[in-house]
Amino acid sequence: MAAISAQLASFKSFSSLLNDKKCSRFRCQIKSFGNQHSNWSVEFLSGKESVHLIRNSSPPISMAASAAGSAVKPAKKVCLFYCAETEVLAKRIAAESDAIELRSINWRTFDDGFPNLFIPNANGIRGQNVAFLASFSSPAVIFEQLSVIYALPKLFISSFTLVLPFFPTGTSERMEDEGDVATAFTLARILSHIPTSRGGPTSLVTFDIHALQERFYFGDTILPCFESGIPLLKNRLQKLPDSDKISIAFPDDGAWKRFHKQLQHFPTIVCNKVRIGDQRIVRIKEGDATGRHVVIVDDLVQSGGTLIECQKVLAASGATKISAYVTHGIFPKSSWQRFEHDNGGQPEKGLTYFWITDSCPHTVKQVKCKRPFEILSLSGSIAAALQV
Repeated sequence: MAAISAQLASFKSFSSLLNDKKCSRFRCQIKSFGNQHSNWSVEFLSGKESVHLIRNSSPPISMAASAAGSAVKPAKKVCLFYCAETEVLAKRIAAESDAIELRSINWRTFDDGFPNLFIPNANGIRGQNVAFLASFSSPAVIFEQLSVIYALPKLFISSFTLVLPFFPTGTSERMEDEGDVATAFTLARILSHIPTSRGGPTSLVTFDIHALQERFYFGDTILPCFESGIPLLKNRLQKLPDSDKISIAFPDDGAWKRFHKQLQHFPTIVCNKVRIGDQRIVRIKEGDATGRHVVIVDDLVQSGGTLIECQKVLAASGATKISAYVTHGIFPKSSWQRFEHDNGGQPEKGLTYFWITDSCPHTVKQVKCKRPFEILSLSGSIAAALQV
């Protein structure tokens, strides 16, 4: 109110300059009145002591924009736990946002080899949004991580998010013979029984699950959020000097169905496997590779045999460069060593780039700084997903 009184006093002194006229009028606007952001007009007549404050019906545009800007939703604070394998990725995620705080777990074992786990300062996460960054790289580590995953929601936390970048049993999603066990369904059921936190069901964040129908394997007590690494690939392709010559190749119809809508702005090549005698041979089903930098896209790679066969066929069909992208580079038994660099534009000899994400930490350690491999980190995508 002191500020308002000072402004009114200045208005009265200014009216003395207008006394030589029969009737003079002066208007101005006060942008704030106390804590109320309203559009006020001040009006007075010369020769009179009265000063009128008039509140207009709508705020000025500038004030409306200012009010809208002040309503920006604050970042959600998240306590992020991690296992030993995902420590490097967890630090990358925390570097993406000041709202993410890293928390550690004591991963110990008893003499018999079973887990002896401890969550430090468990009372300190009460009422907090909590996340756990997991890596189910082998059956040996799944049990100890599940033990922590089941314990965290019971510590009176506000919400719980499980980040599992790679869903490892995704390729075992169907039964072809009586007696086959669809372990994708088994793991989905295990995760669906994670205890509910105070804020509701657990959220699950995973990337490029092998088959989209696997979303129906999860129960109603978990909320799966299916993200993709393809935006990282598209961003990388835009930075290439020959970005205008990129074509996308899919090694089979399954990969085309999985990703073609996200990559529809690029010319497309579809390969398939045909059986000739006892051999399965990769051929180009549709599309033209002539004079193009062809990028083979799939969700994951294991032995790499199919990708190598695609590379050979595309090189023989006139591709000037060949690269590859998979979200999950599994490479059991160091099969990544099968992939050579093209040595400066010799597509029949190798790949220009082989992009993978850091969803499989063991692979990242093995291929880091080795051509043609290049790591596209999921850290920014995960940090954004934790704000949902």
